[in-house]
Amino acid sequence: MAIIEEPKTSEVDLHIPKNLNIKFSHIQLYVDHIEHVNEYKSYEDSINKFHHEYGDEESVLDITRGKEIWNSIQEDAPAIMENYSSHGRDVVKQLIAGFGFRVTGCYPPVDIVSPTKTVLVTSSDPRGIQIVVTSRDDHEEGDAITNYLHFDRANIDRFFKAHDDRQGIAVLAFEVGRNCINDIYHRYHTLHPQLLVHGFQDGVKSYEEEADVLEVYAYYQGEKGVSPADEGTILRFIEPKESRKNKVCKLPGIVTLPAKFHPTSSSAYFDHWVSNVFSRTGFLETLEDTLNFTPKVDFNAGVVAAGDAQIESTVTGNTASLSSSEADSALTNQSQIYLPINNALTKVGHVHGFLREIGQGVQHIASRVADIISFVQQANDRRKMFGEGFKFLNIPRSYYGVLTKDLLMNGINDELSEGNSVSKECANAVFGICVSEGLVGEDCSLDLDVTKDKVKEVLDSNIPPTYSQEYQKNKCFVLDIIMLSRYVNLFYLLREHLSEESYVAIVRNQILVDVQGEDLLFQIFTSNILQRNCGEEAPFFEFIQRVCSECLGPDGCPKLKPGCGGFGIRNFLTLFLSIEVTKAMLGASSAKELGDDAKHEFFQRQVGIFTDQLNESNPILTEISDAMTREGSAREKFDLLMEGGKKREAQEYRLVMEQESQAKIDANQKLMRCNLKYQKLMKELRESGP
Repeated sequence: MAIIEEPKTSEVDLHIPKNLNIKFSHIQLYVDHIEHVNEYKSYEDSINKFHHEYGDEESVLDITRGKEIWNSIQEDAPAIMENYSSHGRDVVKQLIAGFGFRVTGCYPPVDIVSPTKTVLVTSSDPRGIQIVVTSRDDHEEGDAITNYLHFDRANIDRFFKAHDDRQGIAVLAFEVGRNCINDIYHRYHTLHPQLLVHGFQDGVKSYEEEADVLEVYAYYQGEKGVSPADEGTILRFIEPKESRKNKVCKLPGIVTLPAKFHPTSSSAYFDHWVSNVFSRTGFLETLEDTLNFTPKVDFNAGVVAAGDAQIESTVTGNTASLSSSEADSALTNQSQIYLPINNALTKVGHVHGFLREIGQGVQHIASRVADIISFVQQANDRRKMFGEGFKFLNIPRSYYGVLTKDLLMNGINDELSEGNSVSKECANAVFGICVSEGLVGEDCSLDLDVTKDKVKEVLDSNIPPTYSQEYQKNKCFVLDIIMLSRYVNLFYLLREHLSEESYVAIVRNQILVDVQGEDLLFQIFTSNILQRNCGEEAPFFEFIQRVCSECLGPDGCPKLKPGCGGFGIRNFLTLFLSIEVTKAMLGASSAKELGDDAKHEFFQRQVGIFTDQLNESNPILTEISDAMTREGSAREKFDLLMEGGKKREAQEYRLVMEQESQAKIDANQKLMRCNLKYQKLMKELRESGP
């Protein structure tokens, strides 16, 4: 039962410690419908049976064999479609089949009547990602009630009304330490009272031996402190009672259910939660007022412009006390909160479309995994075998590397090419054969399934006699360069740190890669989730792997930095370009099916413009990333020396900071000029129309 707790002091104390004891807890999705929990457990049993019958699983599964086994288990299941569509899906089944997650909790218990029904979905490590999925229970009588405000049907009705009747990620929930929740309430009550959700204006709710809960609206409709609250997305704070601190899910009312995970199931942990809002600065200031969250990274308009679409983005968050030398702790710890916040600057593009169609809300949820290559490979294999799961955004092959005549002539540099090269004429001949024999596609990317022996066979059979001697002399070099072209852009960044097999798996599964100093970031984005109809704006998931280098802490011991690898500045533009490319490719496909040649050509030209922008922007983004890394490294050394009273030695690093800051500004201006070029091209294309 919910009890209103009055403030414990007569005077409002606005003190929030700089390092607030806070961590990720769960997210809550509001959806049209979920099945009875027994349906999901039965589905899990079928998938577990599949794994048992398949036996030992290789890194890449035999899809044909897998389909045969699955069809024998699910005899009444609909035929698996080759062209998988992401819309109209049951997100719980997607999570079970696609990522190997399981239903580990529910509300209400089987003997309780409630106006809503809820399942808790987690990965194999219950300390990690927790996804609460809730829908109305239309089978229950209208007078069904619940003692838990967070399971009240009115919440779903309110969220759908605020989000144009769309499903979505409705709640971002945090667990806070002892005696923190009242301080947070006082902050909101004094500074932002209009953001307190109905039922919480007078204080936090205490659920007996379970937890204290506070809910506030995340955003204002417009200007901070002046406009009304946006009654869509909610921030929830949970302070568990001492007797419940060891319970996995701290949300009051959730009943734990047993679950069987397959050994190949990956654990996932929240990393950052991203919002699209009208007032970015307003949300930033509200979070600083109430939680002492401060900005960590700014992505300005120069970095995030796709065609004529522009946004700004800032990453805010707490300053966690996490400092570990253990990679496992850096992976699993949930105490470092990052909240990237986007706003649109133009009336085109994904963020603008999201805000126009849905309103303010959560754009995507990013989670960490230990091995993203294996995670994504399994997700792709499972989707193809089970006919359920997730697709991922389309990344142009040019992001990873394509075959060019210049690459054939010169290799990638003198050191790695060992002085080998071929003449322009011989390079032209080799390139022409690769194109005419279908080894490379229209975008000049090499077929990932082509072997080196196949390339050798084709070239040996077709090289003109004029260039035969030169080709034979440099054959090993030519073959190596052709195979390297599949991932040459990544190779420039990572060199021999990855095997050829890993590089190809990254390209095949369309994983993004970024480097920040000695740290490495892998990223991938799913297609839209919770999407009723194709083409509608909707949220999505992101999965990342952070590979952290060790740095020395103040005590001289090796430490791993929270958020190492950053937020993919090189990939931030790629994300928004890939969203636009995916939409344009969908438009081209639909136009082709309808026989509309003009529209098909229009969308194809859009794809071309976005791809050209990506290719031209990538080296500039690398300049910005490198300058940011050097500036950050110098700042760390400067701060350390200043703390130690070594002001003279610190000035050397101040100079480096100033130089790299200017280099960053210069590169941003270069990127802005590039973006303006493609804004103009896209505007001209839109005005010409299909």
